Amino acid sequence: MKEAIKQEIQELLSDSKAREAIDIIKALNYSKDLDSLIMETIQEMVLEYDLYMTKHGRYLNFKDSEASKDLYKGFFESSRGEYGFVVVQELSEDIFIPRDFKNSAMDGDLVLVKITKGSVNNKKCEGEVVKIIKRNPKTKVAEVIILDKKYYCLLKNSKNSKLPLSGLDIDKLVDGDLITINILNDNKKGAKAIFKSRIGHKNDPGIDIVAVLAEHDFEVEFNSDVLEELKRIPSKVLESDLKGRVDLRDEEIFTIDGDDTKDIDDAISLKELPNGNYELGVHIADVSYYVKEDSALDKEARKRGTSVYLADRVVPMLPHQLSNGICSLNPNVDRLTISCVSEIDNKGNIVDYKIFPSVIKSRIQMTYNKVNEILEKGHIPDGYQEFADTLKKMANLAKIIRENKIKKGYIDFDVSEAKIVVDSNGKVLDVTKRYRGVGENLIEDFMIIANECVATYIYNTSLPGIYRVHGDVNTDRLRKFITLLNTLGIEVKENLNHKANQKVIQKIISTFKNHKAFQVLSTQMLSCMDKAKYQTNNIGHFALGLRNYTHFTSPIRRYPDTTCHRLLREYFFRDTPLTEEVINHFENILDEIALTSSERERASAECEREVTDMKMAEYMEEHLGETYQGMVSGVTSFGMFVLLKDKLIEGMVRLETLEEEFIYDPAKEWLISNSKKIYTLGTEVLVQVINASRDTGKIDFVIVKDDLSEN
Repeated sequence: MKEAIKQEIQELLSDSKAREAIDIIKALNYSKDLDSLIMETIQEMVLEYDLYMTKHGRYLNFKDSEASKDLYKGFFESSRGEYGFVVVQELSEDIFIPRDFKNSAMDGDLVLVKITKGSVNNKKCEGEVVKIIKRNPKTKVAEVIILDKKYYCLLKNSKNSKLPLSGLDIDKLVDGDLITINILNDNKKGAKAIFKSRIGHKNDPGIDIVAVLAEHDFEVEFNSDVLEELKRIPSKVLESDLKGRVDLRDEEIFTIDGDDTKDIDDAISLKELPNGNYELGVHIADVSYYVKEDSALDKEARKRGTSVYLADRVVPMLPHQLSNGICSLNPNVDRLTISCVSEIDNKGNIVDYKIFPSVIKSRIQMTYNKVNEILEKGHIPDGYQEFADTLKKMANLAKIIRENKIKKGYIDFDVSEAKIVVDSNGKVLDVTKRYRGVGENLIEDFMIIANECVATYIYNTSLPGIYRVHGDVNTDRLRKFITLLNTLGIEVKENLNHKANQKVIQKIISTFKNHKAFQVLSTQMLSCMDKAKYQTNNIGHFALGLRNYTHFTSPIRRYPDTTCHRLLREYFFRDTPLTEEVINHFENILDEIALTSSERERASAECEREVTDMKMAEYMEEHLGETYQGMVSGVTSFGMFVLLKDKLIEGMVRLETLEEEFIYDPAKEWLISNSKKIYTLGTEVLVQVINASRDTGKIDFVIVKDDLSEN
């Protein structure tokens, strides 16, 4: 309720006129019993620098006040203990914060920052954190330090001074223990830490990843309520479970996943229809049948929001008894599903679809590697012979669907991902590029079809729904990116007087599709886009070029998908008429589910990124002194980032290690010396690894040879 009131107050004051509290309350026109809540919200907004109170007791948006000159509110993003950035919503560029100007700000803190160098109208500006408005509530992990019988702790990956530690049972801690803490902030005396729980000792095997999980509030173990509830979950499908389901157990249905996948969400089927169209079946594990709303399992899944896939382990959203057992679409056993069966013509258009509860029996658990042998090399592995023709038809349909998607505006950034190869003990053996073949693309295309159908099904009823949305491109960032492309000699002629549509983005990508720096440039262009998220207001999905889209196909590992299944069951699979009570129930809870799910998704992505950085640095610790070919992937005032050609490992070349003196030109995003030597995005270099630390996730290079492209 408060968030809605805040938004209305900001919209009311968008005319830059100062108003008294009583005028704001009258203008909002809420019922009288909410007056105190509105007043409380106004005071909270002042404390959070959303509003400014004048000396006459009137209120206006903080950004419209004289006090806001050169001050901006945003979230602090730490760069592992050194410099940082403040992300301000209304600015197209983040504000760079040097190490000595963080003033105890920590990652995720809401801060007030003052511009100290440059201007927000320029392409680069620096600032100083002048106030911490609100500490990031996320769990912090710290290392215990005992000095003169006094307890302190040092935040993980931080070069900040140690924090005084207090709390119950701290006398049981020893030097080197890793713990979770709460941060209490005093802007005059600084921050202090309150002990919450012990994770383990820093020398314990595998503790590094456990610490990352703890910092992002992901628990490895399930609580006793969940474990007790698991005892009532059956290990096989019962006859009574089949009531009201379409029996598809005799159909040719199978799954395609990675070699090590044990939590199988989706199965597929395909038929050719007499009219020449295709009938595509996407059959998804019916998780919500077993995970009842507000049960212990449901509450825990909602809290986690997602499974987390790390280099050497999976932290599941649901216990393995569900995720790898009764819900997983394992071969040759009955499994409960919700099926989306769509009719698709030979141009890739969805002609018709139907969604219904079903029961299936998957014929075979296929792997991407073996499917790609058939579809890319023409070799049929043992056990796949009877399915080869169907797979080839599926590949043909997927090609048609993808071509149609591109015509409608689908944007393919085609950014490669790194794959961490580990042994049974979690030790890094290699870092390679993750291969994405015909089989992987086929499954992606079929899942998008099912997600679009389900989203359309719910949206067309005007019932409350949860959608996967993606906003328009940031035009200011895109203009800057086009300037960068032109600087690199890549000519772009697009007119950006209006918001760019999908076709414009596709054309821009095509201008550097064959450029040596495609990986780097495509990653840069991605930063011009908003991040996809969950919400109840269906604004469509820009990057997919779709008006309606949701997440339905992975309910074992994503809570929004489980919620989507629950909506289908409550709206359409009922034995009794749909009631206003049910509709109001979902109207009341879906916004919070969408918000929490988006937050947990971001936490999972951050967790995965940190572990990947850690494992890459761990790999490089074994390769100090070795040389690699790389490419400049980012340029800053203190050096440049270099991305290794074959490993997709990124490290830093610091300015002070260069043989000449270089000046950073933010307008052209390059480093230039007096002799006119230039380092910019895409510059190919040979680098040597001089330092790597898995504790910080940092890797340092020095340049051995420049301008490899000219040799």
